[in-house]
Amino acid sequence: MDKVNFVVCQLFALLAAVWFRTYLHSSKTSPFIRHVVATLLGLYLALFCFGWYALHFVIQSGISYYIMIITGVENMHKYCFVFALGYLTVCQITRVYIFDYGQYSADFSGPMMIITQKITSLAFEIHDGMFRKNEDLTPSQRCLAVRRMPSLLEYLSYNCNFMGILAGPLCSYKDYITFIEGRSYQLQQSEANGKEDTKYEQTDPSPNIAVAQKLLICGLSLLFHMTITKTLPVEYNIDDNFRATASWPVRFFYLYVSLMAARPKYYFAWTLADAINNAAGFGFRGYDKNGVTRWDLISNLRIQQIEFSTSFKMFLDNWNIQTALWLKRVCYERATFSPTIQTFILSAIWHGVYPGYYLTFLTGVLMTLAARAIRNNIRHYFVQSAAVKLCYDIVTWMATQAAISYTVVPFVLLSVKPSLTFYSSCYFCLHIASILVLLVFPLKRTQKGSKKHESVQPVWSRKLEEESLLQKNNYSTTNNSFSQNQEITCRYQALKQ
Repeated sequence: MDKVNFVVCQLFALLAAVWFRTYLHSSKTSPFIRHVVATLLGLYLALFCFGWYALHFVIQSGISYYIMIITGVENMHKYCFVFALGYLTVCQITRVYIFDYGQYSADFSGPMMIITQKITSLAFEIHDGMFRKNEDLTPSQRCLAVRRMPSLLEYLSYNCNFMGILAGPLCSYKDYITFIEGRSYQLQQSEANGKEDTKYEQTDPSPNIAVAQKLLICGLSLLFHMTITKTLPVEYNIDDNFRATASWPVRFFYLYVSLMAARPKYYFAWTLADAINNAAGFGFRGYDKNGVTRWDLISNLRIQQIEFSTSFKMFLDNWNIQTALWLKRVCYERATFSPTIQTFILSAIWHGVYPGYYLTFLTGVLMTLAARAIRNNIRHYFVQSAAVKLCYDIVTWMATQAAISYTVVPFVLLSVKPSLTFYSSCYFCLHIASILVLLVFPLKRTQKGSKKHESVQPVWSRKLEEESLLQKNNYSTTNNSFSQNQEITCRYQALKQ
């Protein structure tokens, strides 16, 4: 019933998004009205879907806003981060160990995970914009920096709007305010001399085709989930009879198909959430070189790249994209030591308190470092000819799918005992292989100082961040001290870097 409520609420949100864009368009009403309606609709959906547990969303947001006001811009990011993540963790502990351990229901901590991302992201963006010196910021931090304190209404609207309260995805505060205030969209194409050439301006590109395409993907994903997924349970990988009788190739093949079959429910939920935002007019990223609109500003996944990824990094670049960017912005870029390990630990804490999450992300650290070492040391030998590179891509695709499936089994099984049963039945083979790779192949050393994080590519691609900064056409809020030309310049500098 919880899942039915979730789907019904999301379908209602889709219809509300169409109504919002049609009758409360920014050209017809004020930002104040749009903020109020988006917030009230979001809280209504939360109340319908989660009952009085929805009060946690308001409490978490309200206390975080109070912390921002009383602590000041120097330390607000630290206090908001600790409080928001701590409040989320307490709620997850009570849900998991008091109410329904092991249930994948549409619990209230799911939306709180998105709200936690928004609270912490905005706190860091305000700290960057109102406290840190401009020259100390990275290009991405400079362009996302918020240079005035949001009002309480703007804050609640950003955290609890109906488009993203149930399933996200995360968006930057500046992008959301740009959408609410209804600023015009411009095509900015960088030329070879580094100048921006404004080709044309369009005030209201239509999202209808993008929404229809995403709803089609939702339908296919839901159909696959309801017909195929249940016939390929991940738990069968630890079945005693299967482990005793199946050969190694059969076991790894079933491991791959069972984990592949587990992904469509995420495809459905994230693509539907993206379609809802697009239907409201939010998510426009710009135009491609042919002038075709792009509605992937806050998209959370790229299915084709996921299924055909040829590296661990490529898979993570295209899976849960907005969460990867959040981890990069609040942790990886700011970590003073072991950024990869710290980022995976934060990811595990944010996901929840099931032990399987921690086993998955600790395994992910090994896999990421080993995959990076292999790629840095041997890939250049296999890209000289098209035929050799094709063979290399096939082998790396198979290895990537095996490594991803092996890594995420505890994430699905949740508990320690079944997870260790699976890994022990495989003799911890990929754990051992990763350690051996790290002993044999050297990793690139990081440079000291400001270039520390630029010398080693993080698991989520910097290319994604740079492309987003150049094309997503979000501008400063009304009171921002930077002009649009300055912001465009910083976006181009990000691309050049």
